[in-house]
Amino acid sequence: MSVQLNHTIVHSRDNRESAAFLAHILGLETGAEWGPFIPVDTSNGVTLDFATIPAESIVTQHYAFLVSEEEFDAAFARIEQAGLTYYADPHGKQPGEINHNDGGRGVYFHDPSGHGLEIITRPYGGFPDETARASS
Repeated sequence: MSVQLNHTIVHSRDNRESAAFLAHILGLETGAEWGPFIPVDTSNGVTLDFATIPAESIVTQHYAFLVSEEEFDAAFARIEQAGLTYYADPHGKQPGEINHNDGGRGVYFHDPSGHGLEIITRPYGGFPDETARASS
């Protein structure tokens, strides 16, 4: 078996709020609570397990999601409908814009716990076959 990322724990101020936020933006479902975790499964089999911890203990992380063009349109519409501030760059110097890196589209925004989230339609330095895979 090859090595694969199976799951990661995402620290949050409120695991339900953060899991529901991500699931809503990406058009996914939250899973059943399991111990201290609220899971959100992605289509490539990786689960993000949201866990509530004290706010002062949260270290901001970055999570990037490769999506199809159609999924980008839907997620971006939900970002705009929620009135979220979004950026074309990870440093927040291009607010209200999307990027077109590697011939695709990308946007950065924050979740309720302050984590940096990103949706992209092409992987950085990506190849067309990887984009096609994201569309399926």
